[in-house]
Amino acid sequence: MRLLLVEDEAKMVALLQRGLEEEGHTVEVCTRGSEALALGAPEDYEVIVLDWSLPDMDGMTLLRGWRDASVRTPVLMLTARGTTADKVMGLRSGADDYLVKPFDFEELLARLEVLRRRSEVKDGVVRLGDLVLEPGRRVLRVGSREESLTAREFALFSALARHPGEPQVRARLMEQTWGPDFDGSANVLDVYVGYLRTKLERLAAAHVTLRSVRGVGYKLVVGLPGGRAA
Repeated sequence: MRLLLVEDEAKMVALLQRGLEEEGHTVEVCTRGSEALALGAPEDYEVIVLDWSLPDMDGMTLLRGWRDASVRTPVLMLTARGTTADKVMGLRSGADDYLVKPFDFEELLARLEVLRRRSEVKDGVVRLGDLVLEPGRRVLRVGSREESLTAREFALFSALARHPGEPQVRARLMEQTWGPDFDGSANVLDVYVGYLRTKLERLAAAHVTLRSVRGVGYKLVVGLPGGRAA
């Protein structure tokens, strides 16, 4: 996942950033609320981890501002404030989950994964590294950069994105993209893969590639920090 961590305690930042990156996540850190506001696009993150107490504003103010601006990114409040009243206030202010310090790191990981799954079910988006596929708008997006997809490009990319890292047979990709009755040239698949590769290059989608698999077809590969592949 691509995560935004809004936390000012240096030891906590170091602990979380190291642990989350070791799990393959990408973490951007803001130590002040004003820094988080200046990012301008919290929708680019899959989950935001937010502390209540920040040097220049409280996390509740930041959270309410995001929700008032229709930012739907899931937010996990991670704070030492653990009374029932605090939890109720946090959740009613727009937090999607609430975890009290000190906490178990494995529980944090599990909660982050649940928030991502809920988000994907709710808005239908597919997130692959730094790349976002928005079915409703039929676009690929990296940050503020976008590439529109034709109906065929969208069908082909969706078929590959449903099984990242797994080789997909040419015949199956053809059927999912053009239908079972298509009787045109099989080379059209290669042409459309080329179109998608060009759009990924224009987006500079650093960790997403479409690779040919000899004798089989194609697969979509999502790279992780450090050069590993998911």
